[in-house]
Amino acid sequence: MSDQSRVRPMARQRGPMGMGVVEKPKDFKKTMSKLIVYCKSYLPVVIIAMILAATGTVLQIIGPDKLKEMTNEIMKGMPAIIEGLPVLGAINFTAVGNTALLLVVFYTASAVINFIQGYMMATIAQKISRNLRTGISQKINRLPLKYFDKTSFGDVLSRVTNDVDAVGVTLNQSIGSLVTSITMLAGSVIMMFYNNWIMALTAIVTSAFGFVFMGGIMKTSQKYFVLQQKNLGEVNGHVEEIYSGHNVVKAYNAGGEAKRVFEKVNHSLYDSGWKSQFLSGLMMPFMQFIGNFGYVAVCVAGAVLAMRGTITFGVIVAFMIYIRLFTQPMSQLAQVFQSLQRIAAASERVFEFYEEEEMADESGKSNQLTNIKGDIEFRHLKFGYVPGKTIINDFSAFIKAGQKIAIVGPTGAGKTTIVNLLMCFYDLNEGDILLDDIPISSVPRRYVHEQFSMVLQDTWLFEGTIRENVVYCKEGITEEQVKAACRAAGLHHFIKTLPQGYDTPLNEKANLSQGQKQLVTIARAMIQNAPMLILDEATSSVDTRTEHLIQKAMDKLTTGRTSFVIAHRLSTIKNADIILVMNEGDIIESGNHRELLEKGGFYAELYYSQFES
Repeated sequence: MSDQSRVRPMARQRGPMGMGVVEKPKDFKKTMSKLIVYCKSYLPVVIIAMILAATGTVLQIIGPDKLKEMTNEIMKGMPAIIEGLPVLGAINFTAVGNTALLLVVFYTASAVINFIQGYMMATIAQKISRNLRTGISQKINRLPLKYFDKTSFGDVLSRVTNDVDAVGVTLNQSIGSLVTSITMLAGSVIMMFYNNWIMALTAIVTSAFGFVFMGGIMKTSQKYFVLQQKNLGEVNGHVEEIYSGHNVVKAYNAGGEAKRVFEKVNHSLYDSGWKSQFLSGLMMPFMQFIGNFGYVAVCVAGAVLAMRGTITFGVIVAFMIYIRLFTQPMSQLAQVFQSLQRIAAASERVFEFYEEEEMADESGKSNQLTNIKGDIEFRHLKFGYVPGKTIINDFSAFIKAGQKIAIVGPTGAGKTTIVNLLMCFYDLNEGDILLDDIPISSVPRRYVHEQFSMVLQDTWLFEGTIRENVVYCKEGITEEQVKAACRAAGLHHFIKTLPQGYDTPLNEKANLSQGQKQLVTIARAMIQNAPMLILDEATSSVDTRTEHLIQKAMDKLTTGRTSFVIAHRLSTIKNADIILVMNEGDIIESGNHRELLEKGGFYAELYYSQFES
């Protein structure tokens, strides 16, 4: 939109202020509580998956104890073997075989259970990710335009992609690992005390340092995980806006500046990413060191106890496995907590978006707009995009159905703001707008939007065929209606010259001029066939010849409709029924083209200034 009274920032503020500054750590428990509440419908399945994970782990924990029995059974026959007796008679291979078969059953059952649990968690994680994306998409439709005035598109996209993916991947990988690790840790401790309390205490004491170290790292690294997700949104926002405006960047030789800004935000992402990954990466090697240290301590203690005859050799074999089972989950827990830190940072950004202020609730609005003629009345409008800064001071006007109204004035006068208020894009501070004597503030916004077709300065086309772009979400449109609209817009002949005609896909490779794109949007407005029309600087970016073609198409489009035309080229609105001349948020003149020229006022000055050399 052309009105400069509403300045849209290119992205969320970046630059020297705030770049690389470590944000205050988010509330980990509060964020995780929100995530649990959000996933409550899946909790029964998650609990089943957790029970399966615990069951599979328990079967693995029992294994070393059975291995101890097998070892002891073999050790019973060792003296006889040493004395030269037959091996078959010295060792009870039946007992050994039964124990081995039982181990195979345990480990096989554990593998099957873990497979089922992994399948369940992968399914749940993807469903939660899908719901998060759907929720963001629905939330976008409920947000007021003022939110997007202060937030970059890239930052919103980062929440939809990077943050949601982080939540999904972490849920899939971490929940099962968390349950498995805790079960393994607790089960190993129980089984170690069951076998020998002295060796169990030796293993626990030597490993206690790991928990203290891990807690310190988690506390330090959490703030960098939060900052990493924020900086990722900053990078996405910058790349998105530079890519979309690369022609301007090239034209102004701003490549160096764009590179400088990118390197700055990229360095901030590198810095936060490096610190978060480095600190969290310390946990794994340190826990491995603690595990190896505990392994040595247990071996020494076991050797002493075995020499004293306190324990059997089978207990030492079992403890060698249990110490690995005990330290392994400690390392896994380090990874899990690292992932939980990431999911907390990503979830925080998603829930922040969910908690943004929405448009006012319309459940109490019962009025509808049916059989609208097109009478519009503006009553003492007062509005400002920013509190305390009024743009529209006291705007009043009455437009009869079928009239063509032109709104002109210098940049920043409030022309597009009036259209934004008419379309209910923003809420009024004071006053009201009536449509056929019905205040639009008492009507749900969607009913207001149905009454208008819009042709804007920015020709928005999506990736699809020409036909799909012309029809755009309008149901029940026939092929003849599409062709009739394109003929009226002066576009049909051009479309027929294309190899695929109306089925020609529009994408980045489609070679359509700005004027041809504008004609597609005019054809789209004709298909909409709404009783009222808004043309906002629809010819400002095309040449004179194309402007003439577009003007003819717009004249056909405005026939029989209440039309609002915003234009800087005053030659395009000579045939308007009423011209409203705005300056600093107020109507200072009104009348048709001839009357305003005869007055010799502000409009005449604007008009003749376009022909001065």
